[in-house]
Amino acid sequence: MSLILFDKKYLEKYEFIAGIDEAGRGAWAGPVVAAAAIMPYNIIIDDINDSKKLTPKKRDVLYDQIIQNCISYGVGMISSELIDQINILEATKKAMLMAVSQLKQTPDYLLVDGNMTLNSIIQNEGVIDGDAKSYAIAAASIIAKVTRDRLMCSLSKTFPEYYFEKHKGYGTKVHQEALKQNGILTIHRKSYAPIAKLCR
Repeated sequence: MSLILFDKKYLEKYEFIAGIDEAGRGAWAGPVVAAAAIMPYNIIIDDINDSKKLTPKKRDVLYDQIIQNCISYGVGMISSELIDQINILEATKKAMLMAVSQLKQTPDYLLVDGNMTLNSIIQNEGVIDGDAKSYAIAAASIIAKVTRDRLMCSLSKTFPEYYFEKHKGYGTKVHQEALKQNGILTIHRKSYAPIAKLCR
């Protein structure tokens, strides 16, 4: 499995590697969620891959398997209000550091999805398309995606007229129509151009 091979070169030097990824960075509503996962490499979970390449049903199954078998995992979440204050890049980094802080096992090295690095005492590096290359990052991507999707589905019960269960806060046609008919909510990111236009 190529994702395992990518991580193994780091395992020659580090014992505990945490993969880190986020979900919801491009959404118009709801928080950005980050996850960190330290995976065992003597117990391999088949089909772990970039969460975007998996069906919702498959992600749910893998989420449970990851939670049950991982050495440790953590989740960080930053609200839309804070995203508006500090911008999405800083909010994403903050969520990632929060996720790392939740790990019960301190990692020796961090593999971060994308071209960013974190201001952490733990050595780290960004891996472009990391969720499709690294087993640990892919596991984190599944945790982040499932966590955020479940949250957005729960928000759809509070705000049924926005159909968050369908689009998870992203700028789909359904979401755009709901915004035109109902206006913006406190969970919408007012610093994002499509939402900012509606605030005028």
